Formats: sequence, structure tokens, C-alpha cells
Amino acid sequence: MIYLLLNYLRSEWHLKIPSAFFYFSTRMMLSAITSLLLTLWLGPWFIRILYRLKMGQPIRGKEECPLLAELHSKKKETPTMGGILILSSMLLSLLLWMDLTNVFTLILALTTIFLGILGAIDDYWKLKKKNSRGVSAKTKLFCQTLLASLIALYLLSPAVQQLVAGKEYFHPPVAKEEQVSLTTQEYSKRFYLPFQKEPWILEGALGNAALFCLVLFVITGASNAVNLTDGLDGLASGCLIMVSLVLALFAFFSNHLGLARYLHILYIDGSGEIAIYLFALTGATLGFLWYNSYPAQIFMGDTGSLALGGILGVAAILLRRECILAIAGIIFVAEALSVILQVLSYRYRHKKRIFLCAPLHHHFEYKGWHEVKVVVRFWIISLLFAIIAVASLKFQ
Repeated sequence: MIYLLLNYLRSEWHLKIPSAFFYFSTRMMLSAITSLLLTLWLGPWFIRILYRLKMGQPIRGKEECPLLAELHSKKKETPTMGGILILSSMLLSLLLWMDLTNVFTLILALTTIFLGILGAIDDYWKLKKKNSRGVSAKTKLFCQTLLASLIALYLLSPAVQQLVAGKEYFHPPVAKEEQVSLTTQEYSKRFYLPFQKEPWILEGALGNAALFCLVLFVITGASNAVNLTDGLDGLASGCLIMVSLVLALFAFFSNHLGLARYLHILYIDGSGEIAIYLFALTGATLGFLWYNSYPAQIFMGDTGSLALGGILGVAAILLRRECILAIAGIIFVAEALSVILQVLSYRYRHKKRIFLCAPLHHHFEYKGWHEVKVVVRFWIISLLFAIIAVASLKFQ
């Protein structure tokens, strides 16, 4: 909104507006500061409201996980649905500092709202309906798949792009590889591996089917992986900050023609808007961590985790950096794999378990690690793999 207003004043009223306000780097910093300060300022008021509404976090019962119920008994009254605070701060930053005519802005806003509402309904049902596990896993997966399918169709189908463009308000993104200009469909068919310069180009009906499935897997997988990681005070928040900064760096470089050529990466026009939103995510999550660090005063709940994970997945898809998300988000990958392996082992190995408790962070709690030690060590691992992800820009 501010960006469009300043642009209007400069073009129509010929006012001298400092050029710095139109730089992506400036708007990245301003969006992060806006979401950070807003989250810090509204945090205490929002926590009091949740306490008043008795939105206390439900924990696993003694019948299911007796040790975990004992370890986390103090968390029972801690309010959840803090994701509302995070997402509201991010959306305000989007309205203030992003180009509202850019299609990336539209996709990220819709992802935030759609998955945020899905998570909020899930949290509300868990809290207000007795013996409820919230929205069923099948319903959640269906909604996530629906969103991912719409994004995949937009990227792969010219007809859907024309429908979204309407009166040429949302222009389809274009890319450039070396001296070759690429349409949205052409750049969407490129699959990049870390530490490798040349992409795999997936052509034909089989390639389109593979890309469609990839979009579904990345978005739904990232959304659910972050949701599974959100089980200890500050764990998901800290990891989200590191992963979002890595993807924001790639988005910023991808929007700069000179840097994209120097680093031998795909230039994507307008991808700086993705960087701005990821900086807003970083700022909002950093502000939330102020209240979510041990001992937590508030939890993000599914409202936050489903949406924030989905945003990371969507950003990785739009940037063609799915593998970078997997590297930088190694903690999310490990947490999701631990649950999958635990379920498969229990079902097909005569109720034998691989881990003492899943997801993975609870396994280490069962081994006697204090919650803070688990969180900090997972943060260290996350930081290490975030550095490896960034290093892939040079070592290719």
C-alpha cells in the first residue's frame, strides 16, 4: 500500500520520493522491522486475550504417552493459536511494503489466508470440542492438496494464467537463463539440484505430471513437517527463521540480473517480492519467539505451523529451489521422516517402534535431554544446514 502510494505520488504528482523506498532490499528490511515490532507490541495484549478465552494448549494424555504427559504437564494452560498474531503481522507488512499488482504477492497472500484459516479451525475444534482431535488428517491433506493443485495449475497452464491475469492486473512471471527469456511454463519445468549448474528440464505430458506431483509434495510436505516440528518451546520458530532467511537470500539474488548471472542461477522477474514476504515472516517469527522461548507464554498452534510451512513450500516452488528447502529445512525433514518411519514400523513390524516417541524431538526428551538442550541443538543443526544451503550458490 505504501509502496503503491509512493509510486503513484512519484509518477502522477511528480514528487521527489527517495529511490531507496523502491529498492527490494529496503522494503525487505522495512517489512521485517514492521512485522517484528508489531508482534512484540501486540504480543502481551494478544496473550491476555487468549488466556481470557481459555485457549489452553491440549497435550497428549497419560494413556498415550505417560512420560510426555508428565514432562509437558505445565504447558496445559499455555494459550495456543498464536499463529494469528504472526500471520496478521505478516499480512500487514505485505499490504504496506509489497507490490500488490505482483502475482507472487497474490499467491503468498492466498496461501497465508487459506492455510491460516484451516489451522485456526483445527485449533478451535481441539480446544472447544471435547475429545476432539480437530480437523481430520484426511480433510487437512485434501485442503492442502487443493491449494497446491491450484498453484501447480497456474504455473503449468497458460489458460489458468490468462484467467488469473484478468485485465492484465496480475502479470505472469517471466524468467531469464543466461541470454534466453523464459515464460512461466518454461521456467517452471526446470528442476535444480544443489551444487549443480545445469537444470533438469522436464518436458512433455510425463514431465508436467511429475512437476504437478512435485508441487503437491513440496507444499503439503512442508506444511505438515513444520506442524510436526512445533512441539517444544521455540523449536519451530527458530528453525523457521533460518530457513526463511535462506530462501529470502535466493529470492533476492534471483531478482537481480547481474547477481543471477554471476552466481549462474535463474533470474526470475519480481522474485524480490518473495524475499520481502520471507523477511516479514522472519520478523514476525522472531517477535513471536520473544514470547515462545522457554518457558513459552504462547504457542503458534496449527494456525501458525500449517501456514508458515506452506509459505516456505510455496516460496521454494516459485523460486525452483525445492532441494534448497530440503537442505536448509533438514530439521523439518527429519521430524516428518521420524513420524513416517515410526508409523510404518509399528504397523508392519508387529507394533515395534524405532523411536522411543515420535516426532524426533520427543525421542530425545525420552532419552533424558532437557527441552532447552533439544531445542538449542536442533537450532545448531538447522544453522549448519542453512549455511550449507547458501554455500551451494558458490560450489557448483
